[in-house]
Amino acid sequence: MNPIFLVGVGGMLGALSRHLVGQSLPGERRDTLVVNVVGSFVLGALTAGLSDNSAVLTLFGTGFCGAFTTFSSFAFETVRLYERGKRRRAVGNAAVNLVGALVAVALGSAAATLLSV
Repeated sequence: MNPIFLVGVGGMLGALSRHLVGQSLPGERRDTLVVNVVGSFVLGALTAGLSDNSAVLTLFGTGFCGAFTTFSSFAFETVRLYERGKRRRAVGNAAVNLVGALVAVALGSAAATLLSV
């Protein structure tokens, strides 16, 4: 199947899912953290071998996870906190998002490895 189509469909699903998470988690920055951590977990699992199918990786890894996770929102929210004089919150937001995403990738990778045994 055409990779452009797969990325487009995955991206559409990821963007819609991102919007639904934003609607269901009111409050500043919660939704961004959740989608970044969940998306990182999924991407970690996919790239660790949960799927060897290149179409699945393109659809879900590049398309869905690419649209679902949101580095730009995370960066914007962190800068806005800093500009508003909430420097500790800005650093905390950056740390929680980055560490959370890295831990989620590792956990997703470990989960995929365990499932493939």
